[in-house]
Order: sequence, then C-alpha cells, then structure tokens
Amino acid sequence: MDRINDLDWSLLRSVLAVADLGSLSAAAERTRQSQPTVGRQIRSAEAALGQPLFRRHARGLEPTAFCQTLLPAARQMQDAAQQITLLAAGESLDASGRVRLTASVFVATHILPPIVTTIRTAHPQIAIDVVASDTSENLLFHEADIALRMYRPTQLDMITRHLGDLTMGLYAADSYIAIHGKPQTPEGLRTHQMVGYDRDDRILRGMRDLGFDVTPDWFSVRTDDQVAYWNYVSAGAGIGVGQTIVAEHTPGVQRILPDLPLPALPVWLTAHPTLRHQPRIAAVWTALDHAITARLS
Repeated sequence: MDRINDLDWSLLRSVLAVADLGSLSAAAERTRQSQPTVGRQIRSAEAALGQPLFRRHARGLEPTAFCQTLLPAARQMQDAAQQITLLAAGESLDASGRVRLTASVFVATHILPPIVTTIRTAHPQIAIDVVASDTSENLLFHEADIALRMYRPTQLDMITRHLGDLTMGLYAADSYIAIHGKPQTPEGLRTHQMVGYDRDDRILRGMRDLGFDVTPDWFSVRTDDQVAYWNYVSAGAGIGVGQTIVAEHTPGVQRILPDLPLPALPVWLTAHPTLRHQPRIAAVWTALDHAITARLS
C-alpha cells in the first residue's frame, strides 16, 4: 500500500504519454520533459505498482495487459487535472503573462509577424509564444491558448469565431512570365509549368473541380511545405496558388487569370471557454480579431 501511495499524477502522466505514443522520446516531447526523466518516472510507477507497465517490441514500447487495465482510470485523472488547470487559468485576473498562439507554418511566417509585433507594442506586459504547426494543437490539453486555423475546429465545447475568408488566386513571378508568358485562358495552363503539392492532393482536387483532368505529374515542382511552395512560386519555378493578402505584399509576382474562381479559405479563431475571457488571452484574441478582419475586408 505504501508503494501505491507514492504513485502521484506526474508518474501517470508519463505512463499515459508513453502508452499513447509508444516511445520515451515522443512522450518527453509531449510532456515537455527530458527523455531520462520520463524513463525514471516509468520505472517509479512500475515500482509503486509492483508490475511492469511496458514491454519492448520492434516499433517501440507497448503497454502490458496490466497497464491496459489502468489506462481508463488514468485518463479520468488526466481529464480532471486538465480541467482544474483550465479553471485556475480562467480565474486569473492578471493581464500580464504569456499567451500561446498556434497557427499554420505559412500563416505564422507570412501573416502573423506584423500582427504579433503590433500586439506586443500595445500590450508589452504580454509575451506571446507562436506555435507554428500544421497539426491541430489540442486546446483542451492546454497545448495552446488560442488557435488560428483555416478550418472550423471540431473539438467540442470550444469558443470559435469566423473572422472571414482568405481569397486565393493563381500567381507567377515576373521572371517566369518574362520567359514563358501568361496563359490567357484556363485551358492555356496546360502548356505552362505548375507548382503543386506532393502527397497533399488539395490542389489536384481543386484543379479537377475546375474541369482539369490532371495527374500529379502535371506539376513540374512539388512540395507539401507551404512556405517552400510559395518561395518556389515567387522564385519563378512555375505558376501556383497563393493567398491574395500574402501575394499582394510579395515583390515580383503577378496574378494570373484573376477571374478564375478558386475556393476561399475560412479563418477561425478558437479558444477554450474557461480561458477566453482571461484578461491577457482576451486582449490577444481581440487584437487578432481586429487585425485579421481588417486585412480580410
């Protein structure tokens, strides 16, 4: 019984992370600890419980049958601990501190820098962590305070606001046009060099929706990294899709076939309801709302 009393929440948090991710290194990244620390916590949990919790296999660490029986209760503890953290953060009246904002790598690179700079000028007491990630940061688990995404979040019990829609267009660099000219009709795109995605099929599906029966081989340059993608377009590697608010501020690029209808990208702000009105988060939320809405209008 004394050993079980030594089983605190920090140990179970590491157990859950390893069970979910299958390795000490991935669990360390999730829990923001070092890998040796996570390893020690797993050994401490096993000592407290008197049984092994994981076994090694070809792909990493796999929960034992005994560990599997513990996971549902451990997840309930995790949910309760996270809810306490969120409630405590939401009750804070301090307008200073740090706000964690997540957005796609492209948005974090091309859209957020002047906006974050303006927020810092207006609220110097607020520090901002920008998590540039194309994966969905889990607001429920407090991996971010505010999310800026180009889709409506599917997480339940979140406060969301649709800021507007980003218009899209086809663009080419002046250097590309000087050599290859401009297509005068959508059909003329077939004879031009195009920049597309690699494994991501969104551009391919979009072109097919416009009536182009094309394959991935149609793209002369392909990359799934959106920052690299726009750099290839602006360098003259071919014609590509771009966000108009970014393209308008990119020197040396021109819009191609401006009347060609391309789907817009919705822009959503999201936060957990217990944090949304916490003063520093509310300040950043409002500043993002005003700045991005102004740019989209």
